[in-house]
Amino acid sequence: MSYNLFGKLFRFMTWGESHGPAIGCVIDGAPPRISLTEADIQYFLDQRRPGQSRHTTQRQEADQVKIMSGVFEGRTTGTPISLIIDNTDARSKDYGDIAHKFRPGHADYTYQMKYGLRDYRGGGRSSARETAMRVAAGAVARKILPSGISIKAGVVQIGPHKINRDQLDWDSVYDNPFFCPDPSVIEAWAEFLDQKRKEGSSVGAVVECVISGAPAGLGAPVYAKIEADLAAAMIGINAVKGIEFGAGFDVVNHPGEETVDEMRAGEDNDPVFQSNHAGGILGGITTGQDIVLRVAFKPTSSLLTPRKTITDSGENTEIVTKGRHDPCVGLRGTPVVEAMAACVLADHLLLHKAQCQ
Repeated sequence: MSYNLFGKLFRFMTWGESHGPAIGCVIDGAPPRISLTEADIQYFLDQRRPGQSRHTTQRQEADQVKIMSGVFEGRTTGTPISLIIDNTDARSKDYGDIAHKFRPGHADYTYQMKYGLRDYRGGGRSSARETAMRVAAGAVARKILPSGISIKAGVVQIGPHKINRDQLDWDSVYDNPFFCPDPSVIEAWAEFLDQKRKEGSSVGAVVECVISGAPAGLGAPVYAKIEADLAAAMIGINAVKGIEFGAGFDVVNHPGEETVDEMRAGEDNDPVFQSNHAGGILGGITTGQDIVLRVAFKPTSSLLTPRKTITDSGENTEIVTKGRHDPCVGLRGTPVVEAMAACVLADHLLLHKAQCQ
């Protein structure tokens, strides 16, 4: 299997399967002499960790990370940083009934067509379990970012239910099981998701990410546009089916005079933007405004309601996916979105420094 590597200067490669003995990643390109401990990484892994509420998968994984290389006496050495997490609560027997059935909406069929075999135990490499290592890599990337850059994400919609933007509070995201920046909707969302779980169903979600403090000038025209790299990072997350920046698809509903971000001269003649429909990026390069993007996660495809499918020998059948699954996979997608944004920002800061120092 190729293409397990992400990034240009700050790069990481993940390895391992959902029901294998462990998962891990190797980070290449982290500068030397950066303070880094396992606790720095564990903080972010704990935000993504499964089994923390009834609204996520009940798989109980401690996700305890171990640094295997690249750090000496609490600082990075500039050599590859290897991280590992042991899998401790895999239940492969839950998947015995589907060993010869393709789960609709999953990568079972496409993996079989590409490689001639597949790991049916939770999907193997296609499982969202792999995203734990993206969060670990993102934790290292954050150590590279200047202190003035902040990355905040949260769920702004589940199914048809959206937040009230008048109640927006990014500091409350990790204080509730929905990773939601609007505390006023939590009770209604809980009732909605409880009902979906009882029905054996699932729902999608939209995660919004706001990157503040990024300097103007990151990214490059044509083939290294920062929104292209951010889009690739987000679309590469399991179950993501859409992404938009700034006003996104809503721009088609307004004329150009309403969607351009006008500028006025501020202190020291620095520009002051009158709006941010572009989401903080123009021509593939950051403007210095907030970078705003939204990511759409599809409903979880593992369902307790019977679905039509075929076997690997081409016979018609039905399937019920047992095991422990998120009724809304987008919830725990929040820390993954933040992590991938951090990796892209760290990569582009290093690229910018290399060319424009």
